[in-house]
Amino acid sequence: MTESDITWLTQEAHDRLVEELADREGPTRENIKNRIAAAREEGDLKENGGYHAAREEQGKNEARVRQLKHLLEHSRIGAPDAAPDEVAPGKVVTVHFAAWNEEETFLLGSREEAAHASIEVYSPTSPLGAAVNGAKVGDTVTYTLANGKEMTVEIRNVTTYGG
Repeated sequence: MTESDITWLTQEAHDRLVEELADREGPTRENIKNRIAAAREEGDLKENGGYHAAREEQGKNEARVRQLKHLLEHSRIGAPDAAPDEVAPGKVVTVHFAAWNEEETFLLGSREEAAHASIEVYSPTSPLGAAVNGAKVGDTVTYTLANGKEMTVEIRNVTTYGG
């Protein structure tokens, strides 16, 4: 497993995912199973909307279970080893957009962090995230926007995310 295959999570995000997995493998799975069984007892399954809805929900639940297991197996808690002034997942980064003379502060983290973060979250695989990952305070990096144009940013500040 390479460094890019790892999803870095805060302890809080990891705990939330573990709780969600336990719920989906336990009570949620059991509830869906009971709804499917009750719908089967109603007879003709071809025209049984409740049965089909429960089966669809079952598929979505099992897909999320697989996703959560994979994510938890390939995640680490905390942040990768990096110098205090180096951009890495789990760090809060302030960049300056020279073209607009504006600053933006964001967390370089996973989408699992984004759901509960108090600031904007950019993935390390996003264009901006990939460009700044590994850069240090004072570095200037350029990345390509979705429209094909290039954007340059200067790393102004890097701190560890407090959650």
